[in-house]
Amino acid sequence: MSDEIDPPADRVDRVAFLARTLADELHRRLGRNGVTCVRVGIEAETEHGEQLLRFWRHEGTLSDAAVADRVRWQLDGWLNGSAANRPSGGITRLALIPDELIAAKGRQLGFWGGETEVDQRAVRVAARLQGQLGADAVLVPEREGGRHPGSQLRLVPAATVELTGRSLDPEPDTAPWPGVLPAPSPTRVLAEPIPIEVLDECNRAVVVTGRGLLSASPFVLATRGKQIEVRHWAGPWPVDERWWDPEAHTRQARLQVVTVDGRAHLIVLAAGAWTITAQWD
Repeated sequence: MSDEIDPPADRVDRVAFLARTLADELHRRLGRNGVTCVRVGIEAETEHGEQLLRFWRHEGTLSDAAVADRVRWQLDGWLNGSAANRPSGGITRLALIPDELIAAKGRQLGFWGGETEVDQRAVRVAARLQGQLGADAVLVPEREGGRHPGSQLRLVPAATVELTGRSLDPEPDTAPWPGVLPAPSPTRVLAEPIPIEVLDECNRAVVVTGRGLLSASPFVLATRGKQIEVRHWAGPWPVDERWWDPEAHTRQARLQVVTVDGRAHLIVLAAGAWTITAQWD
């Protein structure tokens, strides 16, 4: 679906009226064919031949009003954004490109009545920020496989995933990763690991043998000139990764420790040195 704009428009309100008309017509055409889209492309062309294109995804299906809103937000981002990204001329053509079509079977809501107004408001705010600042401006966490707490979640653009009804809990049929830590996962992964010493009751350094066993029970953690006693500990969980690649090969051993102040830490032995890499609150 596309239409021309004459004279060229450099204001959002001028293009927004056409956007609503195109969205209504697109919705009717898709409905007549028994389909709807969960992703739509918004394309604009300027009087100087610049081509602007951005794809938007919705958490369910895109109604005519939802499409019109996203076109308006995207136009606002293009026409009123930073000078470096702003088009050099007015918009002369607007097009809507339906993508990821699915059968129009209605929308299945949650058992307790579906989405809340808070959910919808958060989605609208995220969509508007993406229109103004770009698709990568709003990021959300997504779970992926990994042995280490810092690699089990990654940030992805909100426009590429369904925002409502999401869960970061692992899927029940997810295959296990050998060497992965038992639940619960740490609540905080440190941006910079803290170097420490792990000492036994005789003040000797605790090491991990080639068979993945501790040389002695951890008694204290020493860091920054201070020592704190270990109350409980579990592990170690050894990991031998990329053994076939001499440059990328890594060996680690992880321990969970609880110190006498009640704090829980994930400590890692790698290349002969211990560090605190994550914590539980």
